[in-house]
Amino acid sequence: MAVSDPVPQAAPRRALVVDDEQPLAMVVAGYLEREGFEVALASDGPSAVQLAREQNPAVVVLDLGLPGLDGVEVCRSIRTFSDCYILMLTARVDEVDMLIGLSVGADDYMTKPFSPRELVARIAVMMRRPRAAAAEESAPLVSFGALAIDVRGREVSLEGRPVPLTRIEFDVLAALALNPGQVFTRQALINAVWGGQWIGDEHLVDVHVLHIRQKLGDTATEQKYVRTVRGVGYRMGPGR
Repeated sequence: MAVSDPVPQAAPRRALVVDDEQPLAMVVAGYLEREGFEVALASDGPSAVQLAREQNPAVVVLDLGLPGLDGVEVCRSIRTFSDCYILMLTARVDEVDMLIGLSVGADDYMTKPFSPRELVARIAVMMRRPRAAAAEESAPLVSFGALAIDVRGREVSLEGRPVPLTRIEFDVLAALALNPGQVFTRQALINAVWGGQWIGDEHLVDVHVLHIRQKLGDTATEQKYVRTVRGVGYRMGPGR
């Protein structure tokens, strides 16, 4: 009787947990391993950057306060060679910490103390790919004046020059660009980009829109591309 070839096993997803509080890092790693991740640990900034290069993780759980190199600098360094998902952890509730972390490319953040189960749920939602896949096929290139968005190629240019957006920034911009004139509430953008099961502060949308506007040259008084509809949300398209 012929022996069938063994079924190839899918490669495990890799995660990197970076925290100098070893007990907490071990708890987070345990939860991720139960979700099928292969987990590496780092307790300082330089080791985190080195492991991120070597391991090429799909997701990095990154503490803000680290010895050697803080979480913001680690995030900035990782973004020079990786488009992995980055979820930042901070013991400081100060909004400035959140803004700085997200401005260097973090996708989400959580404040300590937190529920490891909620952290894993956030990661699961982050790792679901963009919900607008069908729309991407029918609208590979969208233009608004000097702004060109190649949705399928995930590239943005302004006056012919590339605009470096993070993964989440691109997804927010694409959701708006694929529906010109439509007003999105924060919750509608969360549903389109993060998914309906996302748990967290919906004002995270405002942070990403702020950074998109900065990169596109928009200001609060001159909104050429991403426009605020007062009391409702955001949209793209001609002014009215």
